[in-house]
Amino acid sequence: MKRGPKRALLAVVLLALPLLLGAKRPEGLGDVREVRTWSYPDYTRVVVELTRPVRLADEPDNAIHRLAANRSAERPERLYLDFDGIWVGRRFEEGIPVDDGLLQAVRLGQFTLTRTRLVIDLERYERHRLLMLRHPDRIVVDVYSKRESPEKLRWPTKPSGDSPDPRLSMPLRSVQTVVIDAGHGGRDPGATGIGGVREKDVNLKLARLLGRELESRGFAVTYTRERDVYLDLEQRTAVAESAGGDLFVSLHANASPRRGTRGIEIYYLDENHNGHDADVAARENGVPRDQLDSLQRTLARFRVSEASAHSATLADLVHERVMAGLAKRYRDVPDLGVKTGPFYVLFLSSMPSILVETGFLTNKRDAKLLRDPGYLSTFAEQIAVGLATYRDRGMRLAARDRRP
Repeated sequence: MKRGPKRALLAVVLLALPLLLGAKRPEGLGDVREVRTWSYPDYTRVVVELTRPVRLADEPDNAIHRLAANRSAERPERLYLDFDGIWVGRRFEEGIPVDDGLLQAVRLGQFTLTRTRLVIDLERYERHRLLMLRHPDRIVVDVYSKRESPEKLRWPTKPSGDSPDPRLSMPLRSVQTVVIDAGHGGRDPGATGIGGVREKDVNLKLARLLGRELESRGFAVTYTRERDVYLDLEQRTAVAESAGGDLFVSLHANASPRRGTRGIEIYYLDENHNGHDADVAARENGVPRDQLDSLQRTLARFRVSEASAHSATLADLVHERVMAGLAKRYRDVPDLGVKTGPFYVLFLSSMPSILVETGFLTNKRDAKLLRDPGYLSTFAEQIAVGLATYRDRGMRLAARDRRP
């Protein structure tokens, strides 16, 4: 009796299949632009880039379904996800091999005339995460597990075979590795300021200085980029996760249509934001401001509360040290405070994360400071002091909790 509905569904699919194979494409559908995968020690990321926004067939929390292996049909364990309004036809019918010890392959097919199905053939599996991103429109699926054959990793990063489980409670994580993200790069210059100074260049210079300061204080350092190259936002945080990062620091320089606006502000992830914060988030995310409402709904589906509390502490400590340290040499730098915002690069990270806006390139005085090697060196030193304070405070709390 229990097999009746399954047999009926199978019969419908089999009847529809000949129609799909010979069917003409309906009007008004989007396309699959590209399918990408990245392999890391503890997870593989699958990205499906589309030409229009994602319309899932099910509610996001229940959109991905898991199927057990079918040994008689020689089918592995699978995850699948259906989304509407996209035509893929037979373009990916042969599948995209992955074979990285975690995933076997990724397949896309036309499930109905207006619905596409993404199938992920698994080799190993513990859990997954689903995200929908805009501009460009993407479906991102992270599949987590420990790999049996880490030598199959194909992405040229600096992986750590002993990277921590992303589910580990924040208070239990020791702070050892800091991931430094120099914002923008390559074909994306970021803001361009007075005198032609480019944000991507300022960010990279500061990242290198910060890395040296952190290494001198006993941290391990991983960079999302060490040269002038373009990286997608999901690539940046994938690098962070693969390195087993404990803290994530994204470096940016600000811009404003008001040339008189200047100062330093530090952000951490939160679902609430005011008008100015939304403007900054929209610029750094590369999306129109009116898209942040949908981003807020996306954020609400992810567990950010635990990381957010620790990120808030991290932001406060770094802010305190930066403003105090800079005041000794640069007395007139305005303090714009610690703020919250829905930044893609922060909510894609599972670790405490902050985004530092170092000044306004569109302000004459700030732009001059951001071209000054001494200013950048002092800024890097004070960020490092703040991160070390956060690490040392955590070590003291952990030692206290271990006392009998």
